[in-house]
Amino acid sequence: MAERLEKKEVKEIPRKADDLSEWYTQVCLRAELVDYAPVRGCIVLRPYGFAIWSNIQRAFDARFAATGHSNAYFPLLIPESLLAREAEHVEGFAPEVAWVTEGGGEKLTERLAIRPTSEVTVGTMYARWIQSHRDLPVLINQWVNVLRWEKATRPFLRTLEFLWQEGHTAHATREEAADEVQRILEIYREVAEDVLALSVIKGRKSANEKFAGAESTFAIEALMPDGKALQAGTSHELAQHFSKAYDITFTDVDEKVKHVWTTSWGVSWRILGGLIMTHGDDRGLVLPPEIAPHQVVVVPIPKKGDEAVLPAARALALELQTVARTKLDDRPEQSAPWKFNEWELRGVPLRVEIGPRDVAAGQVTLARRDTLEKLTVPRAEAGARVAELLEEIQGNLRRRAREFREERTVEVSDKDALLAALSKQQGFVLAPWCGRPECELDIKAATAAVTRVFLDEPISGACAYCGQPARSKAYFARSY
Repeated sequence: MAERLEKKEVKEIPRKADDLSEWYTQVCLRAELVDYAPVRGCIVLRPYGFAIWSNIQRAFDARFAATGHSNAYFPLLIPESLLAREAEHVEGFAPEVAWVTEGGGEKLTERLAIRPTSEVTVGTMYARWIQSHRDLPVLINQWVNVLRWEKATRPFLRTLEFLWQEGHTAHATREEAADEVQRILEIYREVAEDVLALSVIKGRKSANEKFAGAESTFAIEALMPDGKALQAGTSHELAQHFSKAYDITFTDVDEKVKHVWTTSWGVSWRILGGLIMTHGDDRGLVLPPEIAPHQVVVVPIPKKGDEAVLPAARALALELQTVARTKLDDRPEQSAPWKFNEWELRGVPLRVEIGPRDVAAGQVTLARRDTLEKLTVPRAEAGARVAELLEEIQGNLRRRAREFREERTVEVSDKDALLAALSKQQGFVLAPWCGRPECELDIKAATAAVTRVFLDEPISGACAYCGQPARSKAYFARSY
């Protein structure tokens, strides 16, 4: 029988401030986002969790399409001989690769890697498809699953198999590729902040932290309630590393044969984990309206023998569907308080309550999930007020996330202050840094923190840790 690793649900969700890890796990399970699969380190994405992920996917996909990208699909399996061509890439992923060695009862003559990422397959195909400058640029994205053999796992944040998008583009010049990387990084920031109501910093990754095989990696980083950073999206300048390894060439306008310049970029469902931790509270999920499967839930509260509330609630739900994704919860077997608790657990941004007194008075009661505030509005104004409140809730969540990040970011300039700040693990620590890999490794050994990103803005002065000339300012933190 396959091994099943699971955590039993507790009767109540623990307080977020007391045990963030257990709170997070229980919210994921009790809100029915996921369940544990029969394979260690894997999860089942349940319908409600998948609906949230689908809304996130649509937000990204619309922006990718608007910037000229098309979706495609590349295979799950990668021949070992192909993977081995780009040495730095294969070395970086070797500890996480899972291999298929047998199929149909027969040993394979060549091992097949289950994709940890798709640069290899994409590069092989681009070498076939690209012949001339007229074929460029190639702008392709795919929504797929990947597999990385992780040791410690947690829903969304780190699992063996996970869902993500990965973009792969090819360009005629270094400048075009560099522009693409920054364009995608800005899309990532925009969706993270405007849609998911997160607050992120963006910048360049250090040599130690960049993607294996990349010339440069850029990322957005979010700050979690425990002071740890969460890498929420990465965009890579691959230069000509992969195009030379897989012989992706084109004939340019000057009739010379040249190697293309490539990029890759990706966001996984880890960003959903960041959303859960950032906005959730002791009652469960708190979802930004932009990605909530149900933006509004209408809960009728009929009294015994009442025949007016249910028709009024149904009419109201039908009307609200024109301004928001609305669900009518008219289940007779559950009480109104039970429904209130369930929809709060599931993070629905706005609850609309309607009982006999509301019907008689021509009003409805609106309950905000973000502030738990209740207000009564005239029934005739319900649609307009719901639309206004959803916008207010989205803005409030974004503002709270930004204020938290700003409050938990400190700037230091010397070694003692840097070590003291990192030992507290309260958030981002911004400091002048020399950019040397050995300096970063020393900081990591002393504090378990690394640079999350550094800013491409040259500065004068000395590195806060080693005293050598500073290259730029860097954000330091421990991370997931």
